Amino acid sequence: MRKFLLAVMACLLAYVGYAQQKTIRGTVTSSEDGAAAPGVNVFVKGTTNGTTTDVSGNFTLEIDEGQNTLIFSFIGFKTVEMEIGSRTVLDIQLEPNVTELSEVIVVGYGTQIKQDLTGNVASVSGKDIQNIPVPSFDQAMQGRAAGVFIESGNGKLGQGIKVRVRGAASVSASNEPLYVVDGIIVTTDNLSSTDAPTNPLANINSNDIESMEILKDAAAASIYGSRAANGVVLITTKRGKAGKTTFNINYLKGFSSPTRTAKWLKGAQYYDAFKEAFDNTDAILQRDEGADFGSYMYDEPGMTFDDVLDTELGDWSRNANENWADNAYRDDAGIDQFDISASGGTDKTRFFTSLQISDQTGILIKDRYKKISGRANLDHQATEKLSLGINFSLSRSINNRLSDDNEFTTPMQLLALPPIQPAYNEDGTLNKNTVYFNGLISAANSTNETTVLRNISNLFAVYKFTPNLTFRSEFGIDILNQNEERWSGREVDSQTGYINGGAFSAWKNVLNYSTNNYFSFNKLFNGHNVEAIAGMSFQKTERDETTASAQTFPNDAFRVLNNASVITDVGGTPTDYSFLSYFSRVNYKFSNKYLLSLSGRIDGSSKFGKDNRYGFFPAASAGWIISQEQFAEAFRNTISFLKMRGSIGLTGNAPTQNFAALGLYSASTYDVQGGIYPSQLANPDLKWETTLQIDFGIDFGLFNDRITGEIDYYIKNTSDVLLNRNVPGITGYLTQFVNIGEIENKGFEFVLNSQNVIGNFSWSTSFNFARNRNKIVNLDNNVIEGGILNRAVEGQPIGVFYGIEYAGVDPENGDALFYVNDPENASDETTNAYNNAFRTVIGNPNPDFIGGLTNTFSYKGFDLNILFQFVYGNDVYNAAGKFQRANFTYFDNQLVEDYEKAWREPGDVTDVPESRLFLENGSQESSRFLQDASYVRLKNLTFGYNFPKTMIRRASLESLRLYVSAQNLLTFTKYDLNDPEVNTDYLAGNIGQGNDFYAAPQIKTISFGVSLGF
Repeated sequence: MRKFLLAVMACLLAYVGYAQQKTIRGTVTSSEDGAAAPGVNVFVKGTTNGTTTDVSGNFTLEIDEGQNTLIFSFIGFKTVEMEIGSRTVLDIQLEPNVTELSEVIVVGYGTQIKQDLTGNVASVSGKDIQNIPVPSFDQAMQGRAAGVFIESGNGKLGQGIKVRVRGAASVSASNEPLYVVDGIIVTTDNLSSTDAPTNPLANINSNDIESMEILKDAAAASIYGSRAANGVVLITTKRGKAGKTTFNINYLKGFSSPTRTAKWLKGAQYYDAFKEAFDNTDAILQRDEGADFGSYMYDEPGMTFDDVLDTELGDWSRNANENWADNAYRDDAGIDQFDISASGGTDKTRFFTSLQISDQTGILIKDRYKKISGRANLDHQATEKLSLGINFSLSRSINNRLSDDNEFTTPMQLLALPPIQPAYNEDGTLNKNTVYFNGLISAANSTNETTVLRNISNLFAVYKFTPNLTFRSEFGIDILNQNEERWSGREVDSQTGYINGGAFSAWKNVLNYSTNNYFSFNKLFNGHNVEAIAGMSFQKTERDETTASAQTFPNDAFRVLNNASVITDVGGTPTDYSFLSYFSRVNYKFSNKYLLSLSGRIDGSSKFGKDNRYGFFPAASAGWIISQEQFAEAFRNTISFLKMRGSIGLTGNAPTQNFAALGLYSASTYDVQGGIYPSQLANPDLKWETTLQIDFGIDFGLFNDRITGEIDYYIKNTSDVLLNRNVPGITGYLTQFVNIGEIENKGFEFVLNSQNVIGNFSWSTSFNFARNRNKIVNLDNNVIEGGILNRAVEGQPIGVFYGIEYAGVDPENGDALFYVNDPENASDETTNAYNNAFRTVIGNPNPDFIGGLTNTFSYKGFDLNILFQFVYGNDVYNAAGKFQRANFTYFDNQLVEDYEKAWREPGDVTDVPESRLFLENGSQESSRFLQDASYVRLKNLTFGYNFPKTMIRRASLESLRLYVSAQNLLTFTKYDLNDPEVNTDYLAGNIGQGNDFYAAPQIKTISFGVSLGF
């Protein structure tokens, strides 16, 4: 009986104790814009009992009766104390006390406050890239993130973009970062059927982007494991906020032109220069009757210069002055873009929708990119514990593409034609009798259209088991359907190989679907804050394609495949791959000053051999917020924030080929019989490239965070480099995928942000600087070639130029000279015999350092934003130099500068050899055509005016803004061809870098726009 009474009493006491507690719920938002405030600390005053708000700003806290005051504190907001009284629901708005260190940064599978980061993450706001007239958001990122080198290969619209995060770490695999949109890994594969890559990212509307985070070091990126060696770009799209539905409309009109164009000889200059070259060669013939003209022998007695022109050029006129560059470029280049969005909702349901219609006309004839895209993001709080959402986007683009840079049908090769040959005949028809193919014929008699329909969407659900434990499940799809249609008429047959017209069609469909499922835990107790995630991910990509080509059409009015009489080729290559992953991360913070983070991911992939299908990619990082220490009080007025951090971890990289580890067979025919043959050598031991990265960093804030900055030093060592190595032909194979070699990247990054002036007139500055050194440490003595002179070779950066060192001109006779030995390690002996010259590393396409400088000014309603981007120390090889700077070895038009500087008489000191018709005198491939392509560019300038609300509310408007923006307005460089930012399309690759072969200059655009909200 006694035991029973004790049990009853214990239950009563427990019940009373429980009854003396109550649950407080609420939502914390920012008073500035009503946005949710995640990560806010909520404490019972005078106790250690507390919690933090979730991503939607919600919190739940159990408190004892008699506890009547809660404290809300968060970096970037003013601390607030609130009395509870009899309430159980508290909604509170915090007043911002904004500094950069208080920003919420998106990281893999979650968010963190910037001051708590122990890894290196560069953040770019969606506001910074809005309404920039470029086809894809990655172009708009140039100069805005330290250590991220972005390069447009040429000025053609929709072309592939090169992005390198802390250097290149692979020879045969991809060096592009991993892109994740709203948690879903998206397809970035080049699907072009030509040698010129396209850019799948162009289908994402940059005006839908809320923020972009670039995960650079292993601590930040290793949560994505096997595909994070090249960095990770997290893209978060805009979401609705509770409140009145708001509409925003923006329209911009832009006018485009080339950034820079080279100066070419005019008609009379060309004739005189060609005549000079003929006379010089004639003088050589008189001295040496055995002089070899190669395939041309004009040593017949009495043959005049005009006779040579008649023989070789045919249709020419001494009085002609055709400006072929004007024919290549167009006068009506520009952009029209219309955007409309709507957002709003209630506390339970929030939405964001948008529509964009864009039509951009390139600077080259026939180049055009049109796009329409729509988005709908929806968030719904179904119950107190369950929330649901959807992100849906759909886009369709039509790209009127141009031929590759090395084809005569591309507009830029018009520049090679002599100005003494007219583009049109007297009757207005196109001249077919030019020395090289007249590309205007192709422009008038061919089409090249690529249409892309793309859907990137995902569904997600979040269930809150307790205030500290949630589970998120999401399923995403990325469907990319691309259709390429090319047609050329009879007039272009000589360039295409077709007979009586030809057509080509390629249909490609990529289905990329994935799921993420993970738990998140967040607990704050007695000064300890623990955040943890654990889950799994699965992704599968299926790709199917069908290609066909045909020729012999009835006439040029028939342009599709089923009109052709002869099918010349049919192909199709279905393929797929999958990844299965398990990941976890734990972040620990003690006393708001000691930080520790551990993460790991296990990845399994169908791309690897059966013996190495799975890889493990761990990372660890730590930080110490020194400014929170008691001893830091002495200098807090000066150093308001100081944190040291360090990280180490492994990330990986997979081959671009889906079945690189397998032995493959391919179909073939002999006579009319079908058969198979072994086409790929197996390697069951093939595994991931593994990158070990170490990062040391310091984050600081000065003068109450008026000045903030970051300093980082890193070392990235990549081992087990994936290489498609040559194998002895006796095996019956040509290559085999193996893991061989090491690549090292190490560098330094510096970021500085300052609020220079605060008040009615404000001025802020952001500066970033990065220096990276790339070196191939080991390649097992393999030398891999790419581009024109590019190589991957041990002891050198990837893609170095390897060739003959040009030594200038012999001032006595005008001969081109070349070094016999390496001038840095031996004598400076020279020779005029090209084949006797010394071959060595002559240049490096990788820049020494990159960076950007942004200044933002505002006064009352006016604002001005100026961004300068700079690239220093990279070389560009003018692969077309042996034609356009060849001193008339060929018929190509020449640069005015070379003509004026050419050697003419003994004693002339110059670096341009004597012009000699059809004789190679310095026109061979050498460092003569290699130039420093460093540049400083006024990348973006935007000036705008926001009308006062008191004025526009009469028109029922919430906002009205007029602005003018300039993209690539000014370029400062010593590069003397077109634009220094170049990576010609058909040569571009990991090794083939920094080549210029009739590449279009970058586009300069001045646009005018109006934005209004209501």
